[in-house]
Amino acid sequence: MRTPAGTECPYYYADYYRGREFEECRLVEPSPSGKEWSPDVCSQCPVPEILRANGCQNMSLHAQIRSGFLGIGKKVEVKAYCSRVGEAVKEPRVGCGHCHEDLPSFSVAPPDDVTSD
Repeated sequence: MRTPAGTECPYYYADYYRGREFEECRLVEPSPSGKEWSPDVCSQCPVPEILRANGCQNMSLHAQIRSGFLGIGKKVEVKAYCSRVGEAVKEPRVGCGHCHEDLPSFSVAPPDDVTSD
């Protein structure tokens, strides 16, 4: 579904049927700091970019709302976990590095029988 920021995100949900105005992020977990999700957070959320860059099926994302610099504002903090390897992913946009080893490698073969005139 398209977020208020204009990007596609599978975790964003909105329901405006018959006058309802319900919006939520189904990825954000309750925050211990008391910060709650609001639609304005979507503009700086890294999740749509992570999902466009890395489509690994073994990676699961977990997000929380954190306070911004000096406690002003809100930001989304995303952590990724690889269920295949069983460890945290340091850079979610790239992945764990182990799941890509199974993909077939791409190589360029030299042209067959090149003749020069």
